[in-house]
Amino acid sequence: MSGGVEQTQVESADTPESTEDGWRDYGVEELPVPLAAALAAFAEHGYHGTSVREIAARANLSVPGLYHHYPSKQSLLQGLLERTMTDLLARSEKAIEEAGPEPINRFDAVVESLLRFHMYRREQAFVGSTEIRSLDDDYRPTYIGYRDRQQRMVDEIVFAGVGEGVFATEYPKDAARAVATMCVGVSTWFKLDGELGADELIRRNLQLARSIVGYRPQS
Repeated sequence: MSGGVEQTQVESADTPESTEDGWRDYGVEELPVPLAAALAAFAEHGYHGTSVREIAARANLSVPGLYHHYPSKQSLLQGLLERTMTDLLARSEKAIEEAGPEPINRFDAVVESLLRFHMYRREQAFVGSTEIRSLDDDYRPTYIGYRDRQQRMVDEIVFAGVGEGVFATEYPKDAARAVATMCVGVSTWFKLDGELGADELIRRNLQLARSIVGYRPQS
């Protein structure tokens, strides 16, 4: 199976949700039915623990009916992760753009964007983090490229802040990675109906993130 070929076959049906309403707006998620079924199964049982028959049953489709839309289990995983990463990147880019030129504003924006995504798209984020090993060799570099692009957004902002004397960390690369890892980790434990609300979590983690980069308010 060629990951690139199968991905092309499903791309037209898999346009991710638009961020035109704002990068903070998640609303009700609208995944194509086969992808929603695959996401639920992968999150519950893992990629290798899920059969195509189970995904088809969750989607109320026959196996041939599922294959009409997605020719393999791998194409379902690729289609799901493609949507996940393009949505995340679009939201982060919009958040940074709206924040303006000041490093601290851009930093707060990208951190909040990452936190919100990993709160409101927990299952996608979890599957994306745990199933890299399950991607075919043809598609894995594309997915890793998306992840690297997201990390570079954080890196560039932290380096700019250090250059302008706004951040005091001696290790900007390490600090940027620690901040991103903290945000990604939210997907493993946060619950929207839990004790800690989304806004409070963001407030606390922004404080922690600023501490990691050594934010120094300008007088």
